[in-house]
Amino acid sequence: MTATISTTSVTPTRRRRRSARLSPLLVAFVLVPFAVESVWVFWPAIQGFWFSLTRWDGMTPPTFVGTDNYVELAGDATFRGALVNTVIWLVLFGGLSVLGGFGMALVLQKERRFVGFYRAALFTPVVFSLVVTALVWRVFYQPDGIADTLLRAVGLESLIRPWLADPQTALYAVILPALWRQIGYVMVLFLAGLKAIDPALHEAARMDGANAWQRLRHVTIPQLKGVNAVVLSVIVIDSLRSFDIVWSLTKGGPYHSSELLSTYMYSTAFQSLRLGYASAIAVVIFVLALAVILGYLVRAFREEAS
Repeated sequence: MTATISTTSVTPTRRRRRSARLSPLLVAFVLVPFAVESVWVFWPAIQGFWFSLTRWDGMTPPTFVGTDNYVELAGDATFRGALVNTVIWLVLFGGLSVLGGFGMALVLQKERRFVGFYRAALFTPVVFSLVVTALVWRVFYQPDGIADTLLRAVGLESLIRPWLADPQTALYAVILPALWRQIGYVMVLFLAGLKAIDPALHEAARMDGANAWQRLRHVTIPQLKGVNAVVLSVIVIDSLRSFDIVWSLTKGGPYHSSELLSTYMYSTAFQSLRLGYASAIAVVIFVLALAVILGYLVRAFREEAS
């Protein structure tokens, strides 16, 4: 009896000593990535905010101008147009990516014949760089290209137009190739979430008489809360930093009709050499992303608490 008591009393002590010996390693695993992030992310972000308060061309020393850049932004028609286009891009690109990715994940979550091939086919565009994607779709949109040929084949010649050169269609024509690439990525994220749901939950709901729509609404979607937060973060960040595909196809034209905040920031910084003004645009992009993501997280935490 005595030996048993002494053994059980020593074991927790040994565990505490072992965890104490591991604690410096755990601290290192936290501090090293934090130090790297501080150098490569946090410090440049702080510098970007400082530069937004200056007038700087990238060569001469920056001159502090306070909030003049932000005041100029408020009266900049091109900036307002780019902001509206960015909101449209966020809603359409983000919303359709989520709907398409979630729909494809629901269709392809069950193992059946050729399902692996379909998953790979939908994910393949993600492997391509955005510039390559833009080049592929430029061929699709060119006069007498695939888009025009398809419209003629179904008797819709009246809809044919210069897709990338028409201010009415340029923005939406650029959104399509971005969606083509993004839906497969979102599908994979939702597939991972769907695979983690306990099948017993669906079986219990089925036994209670729930139909497919009720199981989707009351079982599947609530179980994907964690994945939804990841998808939202990815969609918002990808939407606000979308640049490559827009610049490769239209460079924000024609007449700024497909201009986004990201492309306007780039042209302002590296073509007009107004890096202080471009930094102010970058701060606006950061605030937009932060507002959307924090708004969702606050709402999610409130629902969870209630």
